[in-house]
Amino acid sequence: MAPPLLLLLLASGAAACPLPCVCQNLSESLSTLCAHRGLLFVPPNVDRRTVELRLADNFIQALGPPDFRNMTGLVDLTLSRNAITRISARAFGDLESLRSLHLDGNRLVELGAGSLRGPGNLQHLILSGNQLGRIAPGAFDDFLESLEDLDLSYNNLRQVPWAGIGAMPALHTLNLDHNLIDALPPGAFAQLGQLSRLDLTSNRLATLAPDPLFSRGRDAEASPAPLVLSFSGNPLHCNCELLWLRRLARPDDLETCASLPGLAGRYFWAVPEGEFSCEPPLIARHTQRLWVLEGQRATLRCRALGDPTPTMHWVGPDDRLVGNSSRARAFPNGTLELGVTGAGDAGDYTCIATNPAGEATARVELRVLALPHGGNGSTEGGRPGPSDIAASARTAAEAEGTQETEAAVQVTEVTATSGLVSWGPGRPVEPVWMFQIQYNSSEDEALIYRIVPASSHHFLLKHLVPGADYDLCLLALSPVAGPSDLTATRLLGCAHFSTLPATPLCHALQAHVLGGTLTVAVGGVLVAALLVFTVALLVRGRGAGNGRLPLKLSHVQSQTNGGPSPTPKSHPPRSPPPRPQRSCSLDLGDSGGCYGYARRLGGVWARRSHSVHGGLLGAGCRGVGGSAERLEESVV
Repeated sequence: MAPPLLLLLLASGAAACPLPCVCQNLSESLSTLCAHRGLLFVPPNVDRRTVELRLADNFIQALGPPDFRNMTGLVDLTLSRNAITRISARAFGDLESLRSLHLDGNRLVELGAGSLRGPGNLQHLILSGNQLGRIAPGAFDDFLESLEDLDLSYNNLRQVPWAGIGAMPALHTLNLDHNLIDALPPGAFAQLGQLSRLDLTSNRLATLAPDPLFSRGRDAEASPAPLVLSFSGNPLHCNCELLWLRRLARPDDLETCASLPGLAGRYFWAVPEGEFSCEPPLIARHTQRLWVLEGQRATLRCRALGDPTPTMHWVGPDDRLVGNSSRARAFPNGTLELGVTGAGDAGDYTCIATNPAGEATARVELRVLALPHGGNGSTEGGRPGPSDIAASARTAAEAEGTQETEAAVQVTEVTATSGLVSWGPGRPVEPVWMFQIQYNSSEDEALIYRIVPASSHHFLLKHLVPGADYDLCLLALSPVAGPSDLTATRLLGCAHFSTLPATPLCHALQAHVLGGTLTVAVGGVLVAALLVFTVALLVRGRGAGNGRLPLKLSHVQSQTNGGPSPTPKSHPPRSPPPRPQRSCSLDLGDSGGCYGYARRLGGVWARRSHSVHGGLLGAGCRGVGGSAERLEESVV
């Protein structure tokens, strides 16, 4: 029987199992099972002696160094299907015995260089089903020698750390399917002698570079580790670049071609080798001849067509390949840019376009027009020298005195951002090929060149700096008599001018406000005048209606029964009645007010009614006056 003290010590050394987890102690190894427990973080009281820790199907969002501190005996760690978005540097730093790490089904977007540091004996790394878009180049450095299984499928990877993957000699399985990979570097798998399965399904690969690894799949007997290669679901461009892959003869796969025309949709392994063709390069357009002034930038362009897309190179006048340097830059699209040209850059350049089907060349001529230091058109030895800033040209002009007085340079119509340069024709000393304007400002010491045709004597400078002082000189370029291709230059004159200051924004805003106020004021006056005119017309029309003469009845004929016709009663003209008031509309006692007008109207209707019935006589009319009045009242 064990002593009580020993049992107490063993009990005190054994940590309690986390409350939501299940702990199993089998074969002297402790397993902590915490899957499907709704955990938001790694339980802090996990036994540090745990060998297997399962934390799958929870809601853990981040991992840090305290989560697995001192768990040096942990061998298998499962964190699948959580919500992990961040892994801090050296979160697994103490897991020196870890062999298997499952991080699939999480929300990782990026793996930094230190995210996986620590487990130096890791053999299985599962990162599938995340949202990885970038993996740092040194993320796998701690377990390059030991890793056997790497799963990066179902992510958003366009590039993977090929240098690190290519240095994994023990790698057996590499899953890169369902990503966005569009190119494989040549020889990326050349050192993976133990690789037995490579899955590149459903990426964006249009072609595959030749690699000795792929040939191992043809002869299983000759190869100690035959390769199982899958690359279906890629938009394969079935031209001569894939002819080497077609010759591997793998009829059991179902890869299809996405192009060329006529091959799209056909099974890759069913297309005859003779149909994997390419088109040789063809120079479609290029710069024929380019003339630049010394010190200016020269851009040579060359465009080529072909299948596959040709690779562009440039060869300089010295028959050397022109590469990227501090002075020159060659772009993949065939453009060559020389930053600052000198006399040594002049000559014939050759554009070379190459692809597996052949090559094509084109020649481009570059001429650099050298400029002298002074204004005499030459330097020592009779050859033009390099150009100088406009200040030196102005100094030379002052030394020449009155020479070329007819060609004096003037700058007029100067605004904040422009100025008109004008000059005379000058004396016909020698034929002029073209004019050159050089100017710089107090804001920027860089010298600016402008080329003007020989037929022009005016040039408008634009995009100047407001409120700046400018120095400007005009030179005439003439061809040199002789075998040399260089040019002679002579100074015609210089000028100094200053641009106007920029208009403050508040002044412009004030002008806009004043203009808008004036417009509103004028519009208001016009509207008011129109309203007054309209009211006057309405008042005048109402007054004319009130002064209208009453209705006169004359020559009223009535039908009788044979008796004499009554003499019509004549009504003397009356003055217009006053405007009726609202209070007397029912006043029936006054015959001169509004009641008088109603009585006359009633009389008219009464007489018309009696005339229709044939009962209107002269005496009868006089005898029924009272009834007529009562009729008028009822009408009113």
